[in-house]
Amino acid sequence: MAAVAVIYNQLRFLNTDVLAISTDSVYSHKVFTEVSPSASQVTFPLLSDLTHKISKAYRVLNEKTRSTFRATFIIDPEGTIVTKFVNPPEVGRNVYEILRVIKGIQYSRRTGEGVPANWVPGQSGIIRDPKYIGRI
Repeated sequence: MAAVAVIYNQLRFLNTDVLAISTDSVYSHKVFTEVSPSASQVTFPLLSDLTHKISKAYRVLNEKTRSTFRATFIIDPEGTIVTKFVNPPEVGRNVYEILRVIKGIQYSRRTGEGVPANWVPGQSGIIRDPKYIGRI
């Protein structure tokens, strides 16, 4: 959450809403954001999934430990999941990759072009037309 808090303004600039969901209680969230210097920077909503209903619906609940994997979902304005990142508990997210993917999705929707591997904002995309396959 703290890493996302660092880029939160960039996400908002991209018209992206952020929700953090955990299996901890709202009381744990309150204490965590009051005690942890990095978590105190979190200004987006923290939701509690004590019942595991959300975790199960999104298929990120580890049934053995009853905890969730570190997951990030990018959901478009129509409510469709367009990207899902799932990391094991011992590996944190790459928030800059999340930003890059959001920018790539927005670029593609704006231009109609695809974005190739290792694309970064500012680069051109690729024309998605079968007649250009292998020619550009």
